[in-house]
Amino acid sequence: MARVCQVTGKKPIVGNSVSHSNIKTKRRFLPNLQTKRFFFAEEDRWVTLKVSAEAIRTINKNGLSIVIKEMRAGGAKI
Repeated sequence: MARVCQVTGKKPIVGNSVSHSNIKTKRRFLPNLQTKRFFFAEEDRWVTLKVSAEAIRTINKNGLSIVIKEMRAGGAKI
């Protein structure tokens, strides 16, 4: 699954596109994913993550080391 945030787990959801005449057709809502490099100072290396905009704000708020520790506790290999 390519379009999944590695931090928050956000993935595409399905909904309806509603026209002016109220005709509904299926569509996908994609998460706002960015491929971003972060410097992980504890291991003195760069880490590339595919993260959503919300995850970037979470990393800025909590710090990269705490976020990576939670990801590793959940079973992610980084």
